[in-house]
Amino acid sequence: MIIKVLGSGCTNCTRLEKAARDAVAQLGIEATVEKVTDLGDIVSYGIMTTPALVVDENVKSAGRVLTTEEIVRILERSSQGDVCD
Repeated sequence: MIIKVLGSGCTNCTRLEKAARDAVAQLGIEATVEKVTDLGDIVSYGIMTTPALVVDENVKSAGRVLTTEEIVRILERSSQGDVCD
C-alpha cells in the first residue's frame, strides 16, 4: 500500500502525515507513506485544496486534516479492495 500526503509542507500537511503514519502503525500493515510537495504533482490528482490523502493512487480526502481513526477506517476499506469512500 502506498499512502501519499499532498501539500506544501504546512502545519496541517505535517499533522496529516503524522496521523497517516500513526494509522499504519496502529494497523500493523505494510505501507509506504510519502510526502508530495511538488505543485504539479498535486494538481495532477485534481486537488485544489491541501492537505490531501491518496491511497494507492485514489484520492481519499482533500482540504482537511483527518484524524488517525478516520485514516484507519480508510485504510481498512482500501485493504479490502474498496476504492470509494
